[in-house]
Amino acid sequence: MDGFLFTLCIIGAVVLLGVIFIANAIRIVPEYQRLVVFRLGRCIGDKGPGLIILIPVIDRGVKVDLREQVRDIPHQTSITKDNASIAVDFIWYYKVLNPMESVLAVGNFEAAAQGMATTTLRAVVGGLPLDDVLSEREHINNMLRTRLDEVTERWGVKVTNVEIREIIPPREILESMNRQMSAERVRRAVVTESTGQREAAINVAEGEKQAAILRAQGQRESAILEAQGEREAQLLRAEGFANALEKIYSVAQTVDPKTMTLQYFETLKELGSSPSTKYIFPMEFTSMLDNFLGKSKG
Repeated sequence: MDGFLFTLCIIGAVVLLGVIFIANAIRIVPEYQRLVVFRLGRCIGDKGPGLIILIPVIDRGVKVDLREQVRDIPHQTSITKDNASIAVDFIWYYKVLNPMESVLAVGNFEAAAQGMATTTLRAVVGGLPLDDVLSEREHINNMLRTRLDEVTERWGVKVTNVEIREIIPPREILESMNRQMSAERVRRAVVTESTGQREAAINVAEGEKQAAILRAQGQRESAILEAQGEREAQLLRAEGFANALEKIYSVAQTVDPKTMTLQYFETLKELGSSPSTKYIFPMEFTSMLDNFLGKSKG
């Protein structure tokens, strides 16, 4: 009986050791991770993804996450180039490109990168005046990313992006900025109003000019039409007078001299019937009378 219990204890111990062995020897590495394996203290490379077999006691594995990570840098007080004290916080994104270097080159690359980010931020902000720090965030982000990437590259880590979240200047600077913003708004309002008045005056002057041009064109066209009408009327009158003269001349050509002499005598008769005591004898009277008598005799 004692021998049986002893045998059961041995079997149980062996099974327990086997379970512990299997638990330490078998590792399942996800797709987004790598397992850096050390054998007797020497790195033999990174393994994964999938099923990895390690030798218990002899092999040791360190997991490394290959996904892009984001870390927060809390508010850091920095002094600008023009001696203004500001508080800046930002976040930075990184990704492990070389699992072995991230384990072998640095003890804790996240803590090292955070310290490097803090000192780099102070160096970048210290080289810029306050106005540039407040207005050129994208430039500061690029400078921080470039400098951090230069340091973390030797650790097998790539800094993908840096974003400043908040910049808090001192209270007196905030008050002066608010006053400046108010003055700028007033200036823009005045400029906008004056621009509107100038454009309105230009529009009015342009309208008056166009109206004057139209009036002058109307008067010119009216004068032209009136002159054309007068010219046509004169032409018509002249044409009528010419036709009348032509008619008179054509009729006169058909009248004989005796008829003309009798008409002349009739006119003298009418003159003689006037109560005036004067007598008028035209110079042509004797010639006309001779002509009349002569032609009568003939």
